Amino acid sequence: MASKKKTKSTAKKAPLKGKADKKSGVAAAKNRSVKKSGSKTDRRPAPASRKTTAKKKAPARKPSTAKKSAKASAQRGAAPRATTAKRKAAQAARPSSARANKAHSNKARPVVSSKKTSTAKKKGAKKPTTAKLSAAQLAKQKAAEKARLAKEKAAALKERARLAKEKEAEKTRQVKEKAAEKARIAKEKATELKEKARAKSQALKEKAAEKTRIAKEKAARKAAEIAEKQRQHREKLAEKTRIQNEKAHEREQASAEKERARQEREAEKERIRLEKEAERERIRLEKEAEKERIRLEKEAERERIRKERELDAYKKARAAERERVRSEKEAARRALEGRVAQQQRRAARIAGTARGTSSRVYRPDAVPSQDGTRREGLNLPRPVAVIQQRSITRPPSNQPPPRDPPPASLDERWVKIQRRLSRMPERFQRDYAESFDMSWIHHDSALEGVVFTYQELKTAVDPNIVIVPDSSLQPVCVEIRRHKAAIEWARELGNEDAPLSAEVMKRLYLLLHPEEGDLKSVKYRKEIPQHRLYFHDYAAPDKIAVRIRQAFEWLHGPEPPKLKDPVRVAARLHYDLLRTFPFPEDSGKVARLLMNILLIRAKLPPVIIHSTERQRYYDALRGSLPTIVQMVSDSMRNAMVSIEKVLDEEEANDAAN
Repeated sequence: MASKKKTKSTAKKAPLKGKADKKSGVAAAKNRSVKKSGSKTDRRPAPASRKTTAKKKAPARKPSTAKKSAKASAQRGAAPRATTAKRKAAQAARPSSARANKAHSNKARPVVSSKKTSTAKKKGAKKPTTAKLSAAQLAKQKAAEKARLAKEKAAALKERARLAKEKEAEKTRQVKEKAAEKARIAKEKATELKEKARAKSQALKEKAAEKTRIAKEKAARKAAEIAEKQRQHREKLAEKTRIQNEKAHEREQASAEKERARQEREAEKERIRLEKEAERERIRLEKEAEKERIRLEKEAERERIRKERELDAYKKARAAERERVRSEKEAARRALEGRVAQQQRRAARIAGTARGTSSRVYRPDAVPSQDGTRREGLNLPRPVAVIQQRSITRPPSNQPPPRDPPPASLDERWVKIQRRLSRMPERFQRDYAESFDMSWIHHDSALEGVVFTYQELKTAVDPNIVIVPDSSLQPVCVEIRRHKAAIEWARELGNEDAPLSAEVMKRLYLLLHPEEGDLKSVKYRKEIPQHRLYFHDYAAPDKIAVRIRQAFEWLHGPEPPKLKDPVRVAARLHYDLLRTFPFPEDSGKVARLLMNILLIRAKLPPVIIHSTERQRYYDALRGSLPTIVQMVSDSMRNAMVSIEKVLDEEEANDAAN
């Protein structure tokens, strides 16, 4: 293939060489004509064909300068001497190579027009009479000569340019032919390489297919051999398994026979043992029953004696409570009578009708009720007091205007009360808050069997009293202040959304009893307490933690939102905690504080169960849940009625003033 390509390329290049030879021949002929027509003094050895062409091309670079100068001189009509001087100055300013080319072109010029010059000389010889021509005619002749020379020079330049273009086109064609030849050779090589690669890949595929076929045949033979071996192995295993099964069956039959005989012996032994055990158990149960009967009789006797003692203590406590209430009422009545008498004496002195100190005038509403204080069964005549009525001028009473009935719902009613409280003077709000806290502490402690006096409560609650002046009141004031701190923390929790838990319950208990330590050290009760005034069931000490967890899980479960009654939810938590009774003391205070936290979160007032409702409260704890729910609702309504009365009185006083 390579040899063929070389021959083609050489064949194509051959015409190029012929053309070049033709061109060189033309140039040589021109040189020879130049040598013949030239003078004897200008004979030089003829250069090579390529050098002659190069010399001929050189003057073509500056043809325009002479032409322009000739035209300019013809137009201006200047003297030939001035034109010649300018042309000489321009030639002197050109480079040496340009002057050489110009001299060469001037020497070569007779070659082109040798015949014309000879004819011109002949004509000049025939007309010697015209030597005296005018300067204008000479100038015209010179201009015509210059124009002719310029045209000849332009024609020569065009010829050189044409030859240069032909040569450039020939070079471009040769370059393209070489590039095409190279591309063709590269394409042939690429085709040959592709053919070789295809043949090689085909051979590799055939070889791989042969290897795959041989491998498959080997694998098939090997699989057949393995299958045959496995079949033989399975047959051997089956035979071996059959023999082993037969032997195992024989052994199982022998062992089953032995086991049956053993079980019969064991059953006989077990029957005899059970008969003996049953007899012993019967005798033991009879003894235990007798012991239990005797123990129950003793326990019943002790319980009867304990209940009798507790009943006696309860009766004594009730009697003491009644005596205390009666004495308080009596003291209040006496104080009221004293104030009334003092006011009447003052009024009498003002009116000038004063009486003796022994005579008193009472208003009908100033005499306290004596119902329930007279002795039953005695029909004593009631003394009739003849009181001289006198006309006393009294100021007109300022009764408050009738108000709208309170809202039916508890939360709307409480919102209305709070709005009225916010409009009251600051002094009234401060006194009301202090009285409310004192009432809360008094009644809550009275439910637990501890009664505080007004002086003790006032001393402990007053923020101006830091150190208690009476040392005997110190323990009582400390207890009251702890209770007040627990109430304040309960209010803070009521304004938050933190979930209630056993930890919150323990913190409340620690506020009431800081001597118990901290959350880690506080413990639930370890025994069953016997309260002297109420007898409801308690949880066993080992069940307290479980019952507490169940109560708070119920509180955070799905049932309370479904009830849509915050009073019932709070009462249920209070009821469950008191039925558990987690701490040895003040479990009731803690349970009621947690109940009030839930009520405050529901935008309701805290509930204060009045101490006069103590027995009803304990009876409700012994009963069912609806009873305690009703009692909590009643206490809340009564508290709202009391607050509304106080607000009405205060508003009436403000209106009067």
